[in-house]
Amino acid sequence: MATAAPPSEAPALNLATCWEAVADTVPDATALVHGDLRRTWAEFDARASALAGHLTAAGLGPDSKVAFYLFNGPEYLEGTFAAFKVRAVPVNVNYRYLSAELQYLLENSDAEAVVFSAELADRLDAVRAEAPLVRTYLCVGASDEHPLPEWAVDFEAAAEHAPMPRIERSADDLWFLYTGGTTGMPKGVMWPHRSLLGTAAATFGIVRRQLPTTPEEAAGAALAFHEAGKAVRMLPAAPLMHGTSAITAVAVLSHGGSITTLTGRSFDAAELCATLERERISQLTIVGDAFARPMVTELDAAAAAGRPYDLSALKVVASSGVMWSQSAKDRLLEHCSATLADLLGSSEGVGFGTSVSKKGATERTARFRLGEFARVFTEDGEEVLPGSGVTGVLAVGGPIPVGYYKDPDKTAGTFRTFAGRVWSVPGDFATVEEDGTIRLLGRGSVCINTAGEKVYPEEVEETLKLHAAVLDANVVGLPDEKWGQAITAVVSTTGGVEHGPDLEAELVAHCKTLLAGYKCPKRVVFVPQVLRGPNGKADYRWATAAAGGTD
Repeated sequence: MATAAPPSEAPALNLATCWEAVADTVPDATALVHGDLRRTWAEFDARASALAGHLTAAGLGPDSKVAFYLFNGPEYLEGTFAAFKVRAVPVNVNYRYLSAELQYLLENSDAEAVVFSAELADRLDAVRAEAPLVRTYLCVGASDEHPLPEWAVDFEAAAEHAPMPRIERSADDLWFLYTGGTTGMPKGVMWPHRSLLGTAAATFGIVRRQLPTTPEEAAGAALAFHEAGKAVRMLPAAPLMHGTSAITAVAVLSHGGSITTLTGRSFDAAELCATLERERISQLTIVGDAFARPMVTELDAAAAAGRPYDLSALKVVASSGVMWSQSAKDRLLEHCSATLADLLGSSEGVGFGTSVSKKGATERTARFRLGEFARVFTEDGEEVLPGSGVTGVLAVGGPIPVGYYKDPDKTAGTFRTFAGRVWSVPGDFATVEEDGTIRLLGRGSVCINTAGEKVYPEEVEETLKLHAAVLDANVVGLPDEKWGQAITAVVSTTGGVEHGPDLEAELVAHCKTLLAGYKCPKRVVFVPQVLRGPNGKADYRWATAAAGGTD
């Protein structure tokens, strides 16, 4: 199989400049929705310009870093637009981070501004002395319960600042996407605007447009979407500080679509379904079963009660970041006619592969079709041939990041040269089947070595979740004298299921019918709930501790 060369050039257009052109062209179209709040594109642009004025007055400029320690809401996107206008670099911060993690990220990113939710003020206050570079703190949502700190500026007041004039910008300006840090310290992936916009090629193809390279082309594309009635109404159910929601939101905004955010501080399936219905959402972004299963449970309950949700407007449900089981997809398809797009991507790149499910046409769990610019290579750079049985690493070319911030060694380890060009190789292993599809095995960084055999946790987790009694599962390797590492499953069960030695034996036997014996759990630990990050990703540190190992 010949290696196709991904495009060497992505669009030379800055995202702020693109969005300004959109705002000028469809000023009265809806851009942001949050509960009862609605903002037009003209309002979105005006508030971002005012916030940019505040940032420049505080001394920020090109390459300054702006950290977002925020829950989902319009302020997240307004602040991001403002940072782009200034040519500053937005930095995502997990809102679950406590003092030590928060301090590390602010220091590592060289943050000069922090936009934060009022509920998180105490945590931020505890590390301010260790963040001397920060010039301004913008507080979102101050109230009697969570008052404005004396050391911060109210976000709404900053949104009334004199607007910053429009300026020339570069397509090489950056956006940082910090990794989750579940297997090590978070790393700041540096995405240039040209690559972020370049990931949206399929979106512009909806109206037969190429990716815009000038403001005029961006304006023309936005007008085409709205005139055709095809502007996307997207709801990111996962946090905007997660790449799945953030990168998709960039694509939607870049053609003049709208973003609706949920008002709850934690995922509420009932609020999600009600919002999908009320706002006639056309595209939903989730992260695997952690979102899909509660959603279908709510849909099932509403249908059983004779008040089914109307999801007729929903055209696409996209997921990325973790595996999405076929059983959960099948249940969702009982309630809607959407295309379910399981997108294989990571913080370091998108477009590795896609698994598409529709009514009457499904794929098996973890079976993906390679993206146009994706390949599987052996560690020595040879392309893996279909049906060879060889395990290799997934790689993607095309619009990709330029590396990790302040970490040249890790950059060299992930952004590697194969077949004469640079590819993003985050470390996911896969095999290539006879038909050219790939079977995803999992991330090498959490691979378990048991009796000399490599086992990828995700493969075992998905097998466990095929059992009717299993609600969720994590799989880890614990130190063992005989095996080196013993496969150990941490499992939560569906409601009403009693667990104990009998169920443990049943789950192990279930795995042995589908997996090689060495991949099957030696022990199953039952917990009330498998804890995951707010982005739905596995927390293997927690799982190891829950299984009886050391953090």
